[in-house]
Amino acid sequence: MSPFLILGIFLIYTIVLFSVTWLTARKADNQSFFIGNKVSPWFVVAYGMIGASLSGVTFMSVPGWVKDTQFSYMVVVLGYLFGYLVIALVLLPMYYRLKLTSIYSYLGQRFGFWSYKTGAGFFILSRTLGASLRMFLVINVLQIFVFDAWNVPFWINVLIFITLIILYTLKGGIRTIIWTDTLQTTFMLLAVVLSVIYIGKNLHMPLVRLVSIVRESHASQIFITDWHHPRFFVKQFFSGMFITIAMTGLDQEMMQKNLSCKNIREAQKNMFTFSGTLVFVNLLFLFLGAILLIFVKEKGLSILSSDDIFPTIAIRYLGPVAGVVFLIGLISAAFPSADGALTSLTTSVSIDFLGLEQRPISEKAKTRIRYVVHLSIALVFFVSVMMFSVLNDKAVIDKLFTIAGYTYGPLLGLYSFGLFTRRVVNDKITPAIAVFSPLACFFLSKYSVELFNGYKFGFELLLLNGLLTFAGLYIFSRKD
Repeated sequence: MSPFLILGIFLIYTIVLFSVTWLTARKADNQSFFIGNKVSPWFVVAYGMIGASLSGVTFMSVPGWVKDTQFSYMVVVLGYLFGYLVIALVLLPMYYRLKLTSIYSYLGQRFGFWSYKTGAGFFILSRTLGASLRMFLVINVLQIFVFDAWNVPFWINVLIFITLIILYTLKGGIRTIIWTDTLQTTFMLLAVVLSVIYIGKNLHMPLVRLVSIVRESHASQIFITDWHHPRFFVKQFFSGMFITIAMTGLDQEMMQKNLSCKNIREAQKNMFTFSGTLVFVNLLFLFLGAILLIFVKEKGLSILSSDDIFPTIAIRYLGPVAGVVFLIGLISAAFPSADGALTSLTTSVSIDFLGLEQRPISEKAKTRIRYVVHLSIALVFFVSVMMFSVLNDKAVIDKLFTIAGYTYGPLLGLYSFGLFTRRVVNDKITPAIAVFSPLACFFLSKYSVELFNGYKFGFELLLLNGLLTFAGLYIFSRKD
C-alpha cells in the first residue's frame, strides 16, 4: 500500500473525529470535562467502552498472541465477566453514594491524606505506563508502514499523534470521549469482521470451514490443567476477575465514564451490557488470531513477532481493500489508547493533587490550571512512548498485564481493606506498604521456580500484590 493512501485514510478519519469533537465540546465547562455533566446515555457509554477496553492492545496483540497462548486468554475473559459484576454491584453504588468525581477521594475519606495520595499516585503511574504502551504499539505500525518510507523520525510521528489527542480532548474531556468512543468502537469491530472475511476469501475457505479448522486445531485450546504452568486455568480465571476489578473498577479512566451516567441504575445497566458483549468480542479477536495462523501456515510465511502478524498480513498479503480496512480499525484503536487516559489523568492530578474542586477561585482560573495539567501529562506521554520504543521486545499485552500486576496491586489491597474491614490504618505508613508489596512480588516472581517447586507466576501476580498490601495494612492498623 502507498504511504500516501495510508496517510489519506488517517487524515479522513481525523476529520470525522474532530467533527464529532466540535459538536460535543461546544459550551463545555469543567463539569463537562470531569463527569460529562452527568447526562451521558448509558447505552452510548456501554458501546463506547468496548472500544476503550480493547484499544490497540487487543486489536494488535490478542490475535498475534494466539500463536503463543492458544485460546487460553478466554479463561481470563470469563474472569473479567465476574469482575464486572463486582464493579456493578459493589464499587459503583459506593462511588455514586459518595458523589465522587475522582474515585480516589474515597481513600481520603476512609483512611486519610497519605492513603489518598498513595492511591491516586499509583493510578497515575499505572495509567501513564499502560496508555503509553498502547500508544506505542499503534504509532509503531504507522511508523513502519508510513513514516519510514518518507524518512520521518519516530519522535515526529509521536508528536503528531499526541498533538491530535490534545486538540480533541482539551475542552470537552469526558463529554467528548463518550461520543468519540462510539465511532472508534464501530470502526474497530467492523475492521475485525471484514478482516475475517477477506482472509477466508484469500484462502478460498468459507466461514464454516474456517471455524471447523480452528476448532480442531491446537490453537483452540482454552483450559491448561498443569498447575505449574503460568496459564493454569484456575489462576487465569481469578487473575482475569481481579485484573478487571483493579484495571476497571479502581481505574479513574473507566469509572469516569460510568460516573457520567445520570444515576446508579443507568451506570449498572451500562456495566452489565458492556461486560456481556465484551466476552463475544474477545472471542472474535481470538478467532481472527487463529485464522491468521492458518494463513501464515498455508502461505509459508515467516513472521517473528506476534504483534506483527496481523498488520503484516493485512497490509502486504490481502490486497489494498483489506489493508484499508485494517488501517481504519487500527486508527480507531489508536485514539482510545490515549484520549481517555489523558482526560482521566488530568482529572486525577487536578482534583487529587491540586484540589481544584475545593479551590476558592473562578471557573476561568480552574480551566487555565486544567489546561496546564493536560499539556504536562501529554508531554509525559511523549517521553514514555519514546522510552517504550527502546524496550519493545515481547508481546505488548503481556507487558501491559505485567505492569498492571505491579502497579494496580496496591490499589486492590487498599480498596479491599477499606470495603471489607472497619479497622483504622496507620495512614503515614500506607505509602511504604504500597511500595513494599510490588517489590516483594517482583522478588517472588523472579525466584518462584526455586522457592515454590517449579511454580511460575502469571497474571495472578496482581492478586498476590493486593494480598500483601492488605496484610501490611492489617498489621499496622487498629480496631475502630
